[in-house]
Amino acid sequence: MLVLSSVANAVESKMPFIRIAELEIDPAQLEAFKAAIAEGVEAAVRTEPKVLALYAVAERDRPNHIRVFEIYADEEAYAQHIQTAHFRKFFESTSPMVVSRRLIDTVPVVLGAKP
Repeated sequence: MLVLSSVANAVESKMPFIRIAELEIDPAQLEAFKAAIAEGVEAAVRTEPKVLALYAVAERDRPNHIRVFEIYADEEAYAQHIQTAHFRKFFESTSPMVVSRRLIDTVPVVLGAKP
């Protein structure tokens, strides 16, 4: 089990860069958005070693409200990710579908995952 803890350690060592994107998608374009994000996530996870995880989920009662949990090895990995062709394609193709976007940078407190 991978466990990272202690905010104090974030200063002393490279910690993962974690961002949460809160997106509201035009309901009429939701299926197209889902297809685009599936393609983008698959490409990023397959080709970028420092992309540790990308999860896109929808709110149960508001399916056009999408949350994306992005976990990168470090902030440099994120900077590299947004320069890739697959990210640029995703961003450019979905921007007209996005009604609102809020990006939240976080500090890891505890992360747990099974191998």
